Amino acid sequence: MIQKGSFLRVVDNSGAKKVCCINVGKGFRKRYAFSGQIVLVSVKSLRNKRRSFSKVLKGNVVYALIVRCKSNTKNFHKSEGFLFLENAVILLSKKNKFIATRIFGGVPLMIRYTKYLRAIALSSGCLL
Repeated sequence: MIQKGSFLRVVDNSGAKKVCCINVGKGFRKRYAFSGQIVLVSVKSLRNKRRSFSKVLKGNVVYALIVRCKSNTKNFHKSEGFLFLENAVILLSKKNKFIATRIFGGVPLMIRYTKYLRAIALSSGCLL
């Protein structure tokens, strides 16, 4: 469950390390976002090794696709598949194209049923 102010980990090679959610998708009074949805984020910190040639800078506002969502056991549904231990995103440009060329770690299979099928091709593996 992602909401305004949530800190998220970036799992791609765009150069960002941590981002903060500043808006949760489209819709009237929408408060929470889950895996496979788009949020608007602000870059809070960069990776040390990629600072000199990073594709994003600190303070940039970009869109992000949620790929892993940490949830309580109360809110966990069997249809979601996995219970993740972190909140993770992939950064997108203004035109909803991937900024990065690689995705670290697995991506849940439910991303296959969104319009971001390319995330599975860029990732190292696919989770049930």
